[in-house]
Amino acid sequence: MRAKISYLITAAVLVFYFVLVGSRGVMLIESGTVVTVTFGVAVLILPVIGLWFLWKNTQFVRKANALAAELDTEGGLPVDELKRLPSGRIDRDSADEVFAKRKAETEAAPDDWRCWFRLAVAYHDARDTPRARKAMQRAIALHDGRPVRP
Repeated sequence: MRAKISYLITAAVLVFYFVLVGSRGVMLIESGTVVTVTFGVAVLILPVIGLWFLWKNTQFVRKANALAAELDTEGGLPVDELKRLPSGRIDRDSADEVFAKRKAETEAAPDDWRCWFRLAVAYHDARDTPRARKAMQRAIALHDGRPVRP
């Protein structure tokens, strides 16, 4: 729940920023000189890109959460079997061990979105966020029946 609240606060701050930047871009365009209009258009591009990025991220998070809910109802969510350090952080060797199991499971069933979901969780636990995201994108694509690129 804390992650959802953090995400919503961050998204709200970003939208406020995009509105603020967009209004400055409009003000520059209204000035009417060639230089200010050029800068105004350039400034307006930033919020558009930012809103697109925020929208795509929100879609990704919603789809990943839907997969987690579906896997939870099936009883297939990965069990937290990771050892923790006294500080509460995940022990690196433990994460690597679980990752090896998840990778072998995924290699045995490469078309099963459930395996890819669990692999994404293992990548995340091993602090490899880019690969975790790619694995989750693959799980979403397989779940949706879309073609998956190797």
